[in-house]
Amino acid sequence: MKSLFVGNMSFQTTEADLTALFQPFGQIGRIHIVTDRETGRARGFAFVEMPNDAEAGKAMAALDGKELGGRNLKVNEARPKGDRPRGGSGSHNASGHGGGRGGRGGRGGFSNEDYRESARQPREPRW
Repeated sequence: MKSLFVGNMSFQTTEADLTALFQPFGQIGRIHIVTDRETGRARGFAFVEMPNDAEAGKAMAALDGKELGGRNLKVNEARPKGDRPRGGSGSHNASGHGGGRGGRGGRGGFSNEDYRESARQPREPRW
């Protein structure tokens, strides 16, 4: 089972569009179009699971850069959350300006002093 990340999608792209796009390459396990929690609108990326790794590889090679809905898709292997580099955009601890937290400067009133010694709990995946 291989999970593919499909990015730079048009917000109008549907599950049916992705099914039609990936179907010629093999069996599709699941398609998950990621939506904004508050607005319910698509966020412009999705995950497509394909049971056969070879088929997933062919789909990745053929569809990366392919135009759909006026946008060139970015298709690559989805990496687990921990493997991704931390980006500065919107990340609440990337800058000292309260980045996206209402900006009270510093850490927005949160402190991690008391939790330094305790082990971190693994997070549940969102999908």
